[in-house]
Amino acid sequence: IEVVDYDEATATARIIRVAFEKGRWVIASHHNYPVDIGDRLVKTAAALIDLKKDEVRSDSAQDHGQYGVIDPLDQKVASLTGRGKRVALKDAHGETLADYIFGKPVGGKPGRRYVRLPGQKRTYAVNTAADPSARFADWVNADLLRIAADDIRKVTINSYSIDEAAGRLANQETLALTQEAGKWKLDGAEMFNEGPVRAMAAALDGLKIVDARPKPASLAEDLRKGEIGLTLEAAMSLRQKGFLLASSGRLLANEGEMNVETKNGLLYSLRFGEVATSGAEVRPAAGTGGNRHLLVLVNFSQERAAKYGGDAASGERLARNLNDRCADWYFVISDADFKRLRLRRSDLVK
Repeated sequence: IEVVDYDEATATARIIRVAFEKGRWVIASHHNYPVDIGDRLVKTAAALIDLKKDEVRSDSAQDHGQYGVIDPLDQKVASLTGRGKRVALKDAHGETLADYIFGKPVGGKPGRRYVRLPGQKRTYAVNTAADPSARFADWVNADLLRIAADDIRKVTINSYSIDEAAGRLANQETLALTQEAGKWKLDGAEMFNEGPVRAMAAALDGLKIVDARPKPASLAEDLRKGEIGLTLEAAMSLRQKGFLLASSGRLLANEGEMNVETKNGLLYSLRFGEVATSGAEVRPAAGTGGNRHLLVLVNFSQERAAKYGGDAASGERLARNLNDRCADWYFVISDADFKRLRLRRSDLVK
């Protein structure tokens, strides 16, 4: 399945290709990231195959903009508005089985949408349940951490900058937050603003993947073993994404790090790297600092689960699943989520 959407703000087409390769469905346009939810895939394919030309609305090319069915790939059309989503379904040999341009919903008629065949002038109004999307997050299980806000017991935020010339950390600050019975406490402060802390917990609970970039196979294998080898390949890959492997073995991040402990014995180590600068999915919105690379490591301990009274068995299973998923990838998160997570003391104590 190939879906092409159009970003009016940047006048560029955004393309996603989902393909069946080596026995599994992957997002071929995004480094073969695995499709780990199948509902959208099945519904989109079925809706394309079953689409019927119900009602002719126009035979004029001049009406394409009005109905939102201008081909997003048509470079001959100057208009930045009125472009639709082009959706194609192809077989294993690359032959096209279906190809449509989905336009605007038909006003006052739920479940109906304007549709046009590429290369033809005629626009139809059709009944369709298809929900084509060119957003990476809509094709994967975008819930990155599988954390419930109420299960968080401790958060430690380490903010710093890296002075590479001097070989040291600068502007260091550590925040320690604990939660018990739904009440948050800040180490060293009797009174503080809980609003940003609750927003941070909600961001952890609902943290979504915007995009993903592959790690080198050797680095991924090391991470599955719970270690990082001091190899040139690993160091170069990490540095490109905003992470620095110190000679001591400590992994540093351009924008600091945070540790999150949960009641079932998990310790999430989140490191915030460079702004992700390429790809339509990670284009910064106006007025923001840009979406951000994130490195995730997960550790489980029986002692931690016992300390917080959580379910150790489920915690161990979750840690194993998360590490297997996270080992291969650098994730990209939104700038908005990054800002909610990276709290400073000045955000809490006035």
